[in-house]
Amino acid sequence: MTYAQNILTLKVAENEFTSNKQFLQTTGDQIDDVAWSIGRTQTISYSSRYGNVQFKDVALNYTFSISSNDGNDWEDLSFDGTTGIIMFNMPVRSYSIGNGYFERIPSTANSSFLLSDSSSPISQVICEEKLPMNDGSFSRIVLVPTMRMLTSSIVNSQSQTTNYFKFYLPSLDNGTNRYLSQSITLTGDGISKITRSGVDQIRINVTFPQSDSLGLDSSFFQFQSDSVSLTLPQDSVVEFYTGKVVVAIGQV
Repeated sequence: MTYAQNILTLKVAENEFTSNKQFLQTTGDQIDDVAWSIGRTQTISYSSRYGNVQFKDVALNYTFSISSNDGNDWEDLSFDGTTGIIMFNMPVRSYSIGNGYFERIPSTANSSFLLSDSSSPISQVICEEKLPMNDGSFSRIVLVPTMRMLTSSIVNSQSQTTNYFKFYLPSLDNGTNRYLSQSITLTGDGISKITRSGVDQIRINVTFPQSDSLGLDSSFFQFQSDSVSLTLPQDSVVEFYTGKVVVAIGQV
């Protein structure tokens, strides 16, 4: 009886963990809708007996530099590229996938924090078990905001072509977490924009403000690289957008 009960508990926890992979993927899709519509609200529900959802503030910081002189004259843009992450945590006593386990969902997903296709997601979902960590021992599913780049060209009446590069980043901010229900409520709370013209090169770096306090460092997120450099056609126009999304857990 005891053995059967343990097996049943393990299977329930495993099914929970698997189903909540889809929950965070759905949440990522909703963030893409909410981030660019001020005042829009979406609530996504999940179900769990053993796990819980947490929001970790200021987990990633994206910084931008541009050059208009073949890399010899760089300007660091003062731009709020800071964002939190959403985590579903399952205690390892209930379900463990093995210390050091890492999976990106789907398995074919690009590991770069910058994607350049219009159909690309604006976030990533990763599964990870990394022990020890300061906030406890968990198997985790993590929603990680990333960036999307879109390009276009406009030809004027003098047959001159201007190339545009637009970068979009959702910025997740902590809301009122009441934990009264198993749900996440997302609210669009503003869009920021910076435009620069005459740009030849772009450099984007990501840093991890919670690396020391929580262990949310480069090895946790496992991006392909923590820095991306792009060479653009001469005198391009770049636009950087951040959409602020307030995340409230268990709000009713």
